[in-house]
Amino acid sequence: MPVDHYENFPVASLLLPKALRQPIEVIYHFARSADDLADEGDAPPSERLQGLKAYQQALDRIEAGTPTDTPLFQRLAQVIQTHQLPIQLFRDLLDAFAQDVVKTRYTDYPELLDYCRRSANPVGRLLLHLCNRTAAEQLHQSDCICSALQLINFWQDVAIDWQKHRIYIPQNDMANFGIDEGDIAAGHRSPAWCKLMGFQIERTRALMRTGAPLVQHLPGRLGWEIRLTIQGGLRILDRIEAVNYDVFLHRPRLGLPDWLAIACRSLTM
Repeated sequence: MPVDHYENFPVASLLLPKALRQPIEVIYHFARSADDLADEGDAPPSERLQGLKAYQQALDRIEAGTPTDTPLFQRLAQVIQTHQLPIQLFRDLLDAFAQDVVKTRYTDYPELLDYCRRSANPVGRLLLHLCNRTAAEQLHQSDCICSALQLINFWQDVAIDWQKHRIYIPQNDMANFGIDEGDIAAGHRSPAWCKLMGFQIERTRALMRTGAPLVQHLPGRLGWEIRLTIQGGLRILDRIEAVNYDVFLHRPRLGLPDWLAIACRSLTM
């Protein structure tokens, strides 16, 4: 932690079973590089979308069994074939990244969760496919965890996203709590802002807790990896509350005391 970009993906962690590290690294590099196409640098939207289209075309070739000369997609094709991973999950990620290029506001919570369904949930589902834990309940719990992690990223990065002309807080929630875009632009931590953020954080915390029982179904070290990920996300929410929701001046950072608390909480899950 902090929950940021694709850093909540457990990349090559020593906690992970050795057999999972290489496929997870490949999936991570696919997701990270595609996300960077959509989000980093100064390229115009048309160029970003064209780059993502090339990724979609590469997935088409993998699905058709057509060879590719790009090392990343050669490795990805091998991982998909070896582990029988649903290629639609990779398409969902690309669809979400493309949406980020053109969409900067979300009307309500269901619309935001639909974005999370494509931007975050495929990561968890791919992990479950890698370890053969794909019962309906397990997939649902994974979706809750991944959506919660994505939402935590939004709440801690309100100021950063504003600089990118994006607001992920649902527009109807802002209206209900009496907050407008001028408040975000000014970094105004008013009582109304605190109530709005408190509402979002408690809803996200409940979502994470709904997914948390998944760890009981995950084998060995992977289960511990996800325990730490869940507790790290919850700790970020605690940190936002600790600065009285002033994410404009205080982006949460976790130090040694936080990690000790995360470890202790993980042991009691």
